[in-house]
Amino acid sequence: MKKILFTVGLWCLALCVQAAGHISRLRAELQDSRSDYVFVVAHRGDWRHAPENSVAAIKGAADMGVDMVEIDIQRTKDGGFVLMHDGSIDRTTEGKGNVADYTVEELKRFRLRRADGSLSDETIPTLEEALTACKGAVLVNIDKGGDYLSEIAPIIRKTGTEDHVVLKGRGTVEEVERQLSGYKDILYMPVVDLDGEGAIPYVASFLSAFRPQAVEVIFKRDRFAKLSYLPVIAASDCRVWINTLWASLCGGHEDEKALSDPDAHWGWVLDRGATVIQTDRPEELIEYLEKKGRRNL
Repeated sequence: MKKILFTVGLWCLALCVQAAGHISRLRAELQDSRSDYVFVVAHRGDWRHAPENSVAAIKGAADMGVDMVEIDIQRTKDGGFVLMHDGSIDRTTEGKGNVADYTVEELKRFRLRRADGSLSDETIPTLEEALTACKGAVLVNIDKGGDYLSEIAPIIRKTGTEDHVVLKGRGTVEEVERQLSGYKDILYMPVVDLDGEGAIPYVASFLSAFRPQAVEVIFKRDRFAKLSYLPVIAASDCRVWINTLWASLCGGHEDEKALSDPDAHWGWVLDRGATVIQTDRPEELIEYLEKKGRRNL
């Protein structure tokens, strides 16, 4: 019996070491701007096969082979944090009302809806449950996480996932440095609307003073002068993050168009220097990138 327990213990230890190694490799690759490996970020998890922002959606995306999942958090009436994009639970659950008007325990009574509106057996996950699902399997971009960093920090530390977390925002270098003081492993990237006034100086301030792992760029058109700044970002030991979720974020080169002509849309994004792509079609994007030889980790 002791021999069996010892063997099981060794097996569990090996799995833990393997999981830790996977996250370490992803982080090292993310921080290597010279690598042509393209990171695939699943928007709200694998929501086509499970309810968005659910544990099942996180696990499904990880099993699919994505590098990172994007999740959204909302604060509850009792100060907890759950996964929910909207302030209301109307669209994605069988319940009605605002997240802020319920406690975590009360929210747990509602089942999540799938994309087609049908009810699943999944319940609204807490941030702790979501991070536990990510642990060892996938990096995680916590949308709005920067707004609540001091409050969610104990959850991140409890789950041992500080080295999994990527935050993003629109604050200044000084604001971000103040916010992240005391954290050594959380990664941060600025978000910029290239169409907006002051976009280039804002990104330049981060490239010179902060050295982020990536910059998320948003643009409505695919032909304008500021797009010439993308190679500057890519040449500054920094990755270019582009969202292909819908047209207004990527100059019209969104996922749904890419399904019928991937080279004209995902290929266009790659040609502009993107090495991190957030998508609503992670499975198809991974297949496309593998054919292009851009997924050799």
